[in-house]
Amino acid sequence: MESLEIVTLVNSIIIPICLFLIMMGMGLTLIANDFKRVLKYPKAVGIGLTNQLLLLPIIGFALANIMPLEPEYAVGVMLLVLCPGGTTSNLFTYLAKGDVALSVTMTAIASVITVFSIPVVLSFSLVHFMGAGSEFQLPVLKTMITLIVLTIVPISIGMLIKHFAPKVADKSQLYVSRFGVIFLTLLVVFLIYVQRDIIVEALIATGPVSLLLNLSTMALGYYTSKWLGLNLAQRTSVTLEVGLQNSTLSIFMALTLLANYKMSMTPAIYTLIMFLTAGILVRVFSAKYNKVKKSEIESSVLAARML
Repeated sequence: MESLEIVTLVNSIIIPICLFLIMMGMGLTLIANDFKRVLKYPKAVGIGLTNQLLLLPIIGFALANIMPLEPEYAVGVMLLVLCPGGTTSNLFTYLAKGDVALSVTMTAIASVITVFSIPVVLSFSLVHFMGAGSEFQLPVLKTMITLIVLTIVPISIGMLIKHFAPKVADKSQLYVSRFGVIFLTLLVVFLIYVQRDIIVEALIATGPVSLLLNLSTMALGYYTSKWLGLNLAQRTSVTLEVGLQNSTLSIFMALTLLANYKMSMTPAIYTLIMFLTAGILVRVFSAKYNKVKKSEIESSVLAARML
C-alpha cells in the first residue's frame, strides 16, 4: 500500500473509528446520576468546568497570540484548549487517587457542551490566525453534526451498555481507557513519522508554548481549587482534568476536518508533555493522599486510646 493511501486510511477511517470507541468507553463509566452530580456538588463541578471551558481557552488564546507561532501552530493551540478532558484524564485521576466520580462528571458535561462550542470558537480562530480569505473554512453546522456522531452518540451507546449490561461495562471500561492511551501514543508516533521532515522545527516552535500551557493551566486548576476550599481528591481531579486534553479529538479535527498536518503537531507535542507532567503529578498526589490517610489513621488510633 502506498504511503499516501496509508495516510488517507488513517485519517478517514482508523482515527474516526478509534475515537468512536474511545468515547464509547467513556460512556461505559457513566450513569444518569453522573450528570445529576452537578446539582449535588455544584461547587466542585462549577470550579472544574470554569477552568476547563472558560479559563483554559482564554489562556490558550492569549498564549497563541503572545508566542511567536506560525498560524497553523496557533490554530493547533486552539484545537487543544477547545477539547478539554477525555478518558485519559479519568485514568490518570484514578492512578493519582483523585475523585474519579468528579473527573468523570466534568468530562461528560464538557463533552456535551464542547460539541456546540468547538465549531463556533474554532471557526473564529481560523479567521483570526489564518486570515478571512484563508482556504481553511469550517462549516459550523456540519462540524457540530460530526462531533455529535463521534462523541454524543458513542457516549450514549456506552451508557446504554452500562445500564443494561453493567458487568460487561465494568469489565470493559479499564481496557478501553488503556486503549485510549495506547492509541493516542501510537497516533503521536505516526504523526512524528509522517511529519519527520519538520518535526525538529515543530518541536522548537510548539514545545515552549505547549509546556507553558500545560504547567499554567494545571497550576491554575490546582490553586483555584485550593483557594476555593476543595479537598485533596477534588483538587487532584480538577488539576488533571484541566491539564490533560482530549488530544485524539484535537488531532482528528486537524487531520480530518481541516486536512492539515501542521495544525496537528501542537496537539501531538503537547501530548508528550502532558503524559510526562501527569506521570509526575500521579506520584506527587499519590504521596499526598497516602500522607493524609496515614495522618487520619494515626489520629483515629490516638483518639481511640484516649477513650
